[in-house]
Amino acid sequence: MFKVKHVLLLSFTIIALTIAGCKSQFEKIRLSNDVAKKYQEAMRLYNKKNYAKALILFEDLSQKYRGRAEAEELNYHYALTLYKLKDYTTARYQFKSFADTYPTSKYAEECRYMGAYCYYLDSPAPSLDQENTYKAIDALQLFINFYPKSERAADAAKYIGLLRAKLEDKAYNNARLYYDLGGYDVSNYKAAVIALKNAQIDFPDIKYAEEMDFLIIKSQFAYAKNSLETRQEDRYNEAITYADEFVEAHPQSKLLEDAKALKKNSEQGIENAKHFLAELAKNQEKYRALMAKDARSDSTTTTIKTPIK
Repeated sequence: MFKVKHVLLLSFTIIALTIAGCKSQFEKIRLSNDVAKKYQEAMRLYNKKNYAKALILFEDLSQKYRGRAEAEELNYHYALTLYKLKDYTTARYQFKSFADTYPTSKYAEECRYMGAYCYYLDSPAPSLDQENTYKAIDALQLFINFYPKSERAADAAKYIGLLRAKLEDKAYNNARLYYDLGGYDVSNYKAAVIALKNAQIDFPDIKYAEEMDFLIIKSQFAYAKNSLETRQEDRYNEAITYADEFVEAHPQSKLLEDAKALKKNSEQGIENAKHFLAELAKNQEKYRALMAKDARSDSTTTTIKTPIK
């Protein structure tokens, strides 16, 4: 029993010393002024997929190899190491820097593509700010412009399509949010109409076109219904116009009957508003109070902004 414990303890000691020795060896190389040996070790670690340690050496060597013939190969693997470690922000900078510094390199096309691809990987969820998404689209399109016959051009175009779909999601969700908040402020319904229209201008082939066209009717109808009676006729008429446009644009839509129902309800809303105003006109005091309220409403103009992209 004692011998077994002794053998195990000895084995653990040897393993611990071996690990300590390896660490010590890496530190010696890292602190060494022998750049050739350090470069050789960096490549060995890279090929062994020990990217964290390889990065430490590449970062040190990138300064010391500046202007030397080996710098091209070193900087290429430096950028790849950052990519392997999923530091896409720094990697894209290094890939772009490489492509700009070595435009005739055999790696230039790959690095130009990888820089754009890192932007794609850094593109956030639709609910977040989409600055990186726009930058990714620009970078991928620039790659296609530089290398239209490249095999990677097809992948770049595919990623642009996916990024545009994300922007469509963002635009639709922003417009939908205005509608959902309409119960808190009637002006949100009008904002929803504007946002939905602007989204379709920005994305003419948006996949939500049918649903958005229907939501425009619903938003305008809700806006009219929750308005002062003096404003309802004009606003209901707009809802009717949107309903007619929907029927013409989407004759096979499953929402067709709902659109027609909103048109019918808008027509009824106009009749109800006219009847209300006619009855109210018989009471001059109440009628003047309503007209004064309408004037105050007209003098207060709210600027409705497009949703933030």
